[in-house]
Amino acid sequence: MQEDNLLTTDAPNDAPVDQKAKPNVPDKFWDKDRQEIRVDSLLKSYLELEKKLSADKKKTVPETPRDYQVKLDHDLFTADDEINERLHEAGFTDTQVQLVYDLAAEKMVPLIIELARDFEADREMEKLVKTFGGAEKWAAVSKQLLAFGQRHLPADVLTGLAGSYEGVMALYRLMQAGKPLNRQDAKGGGDALNEQGLKKMMQDPKYWRDKDSDIVQKVTTGFKQIFNN
Repeated sequence: MQEDNLLTTDAPNDAPVDQKAKPNVPDKFWDKDRQEIRVDSLLKSYLELEKKLSADKKKTVPETPRDYQVKLDHDLFTADDEINERLHEAGFTDTQVQLVYDLAAEKMVPLIIELARDFEADREMEKLVKTFGGAEKWAAVSKQLLAFGQRHLPADVLTGLAGSYEGVMALYRLMQAGKPLNRQDAKGGGDALNEQGLKKMMQDPKYWRDKDSDIVQKVTTGFKQIFNN
């Protein structure tokens, strides 16, 4: 068998030994005749791409931070000029800035509501302590109110009354009268003046969560009217 001998083997006619290998570039940037990259075409294409990207950025990034169109569906905080300025410097688009505020609301609003609820609870407690003549006296009265409520009221009604200053005072007046809540519907009072109607109102988040003054007043007045009847 004949052994391969590169020294005596002729090179193929269709594969010139001096042909340059084509680099990894699109065909439109490769000159076959000159066997080289078309630099002018490549540079022109790059400049057009840069111009397009710059135009797209100008369309989405406002000219000034004040031009950001931020939409907030709450009144707990507003758009901040300093933050907007920093976001503008970083090249944030309207969509990106809106996302920042949406995420802030998603994380902060529940926290703010919880802090506001705790603050309101502290204020309500201060009013009760002041009304009953000090922390020591209030501690004694609160135990009596709890015992009275547990004996005479449904658990959900007691919980609702205990969640606000007005509710506690309504419970205190019932205890002072020495009689449990009248479970009969108040004649002519409608649903808002009977126990079931009041319980329904107390289940409303505006009562137990937001401490809406109008609803709290209606519940307190309702209990007074039921008792008087």
